[in-house]
Amino acid sequence: MAEKKPAKPAEKDTGKGGMSMAQNAIGFVVAGAIAAGVGGGFATMNKPVDTTSAAKDSAQGEKKKDDGKDVSVAQMGSMDIPAAVTNLASPHEVWVRIEGAILFEGKTLPRGDVLVAEISADILALLRTLTLEQIQGVSGLEHLRSDISERVRTRSGGLVSRFIIKALVVQ
Repeated sequence: MAEKKPAKPAEKDTGKGGMSMAQNAIGFVVAGAIAAGVGGGFATMNKPVDTTSAAKDSAQGEKKKDDGKDVSVAQMGSMDIPAAVTNLASPHEVWVRIEGAILFEGKTLPRGDVLVAEISADILALLRTLTLEQIQGVSGLEHLRSDISERVRTRSGGLVSRFIIKALVVQ
């Protein structure tokens, strides 16, 4: 007859399933060093603002650079462009409504009302040639703004410095 062997008790897992205390401490030190390095990098990139020069600039009026010329914001005028509503080239059932304003040097713009009407017609003509994909997203909006600004500069003979989109609704 076969002898019965006594059953062995179940072996216990003596290895640790987690990390040791030393490994945890090293992990925390490494994470802290990385955080300190990132924080120090941001601190060196963001230099403190000199408040005395900021006070001087605000007293004299802020200046903006546009095409290499310094123009005081206080010396710039603006005119609203009436809302333009049209459909896009593709898809035809999508409609666009855009409102904007033009910025120019000085307080008045020669032939201002006529120029605004011509600019509004130019914007309508441009929008009718665009597709929905061309104006989607941040880059599409930026391209639209720069295209309109270029047309406005050309139409005004350089009198208008910039076009600002106030509202753009695509339906």
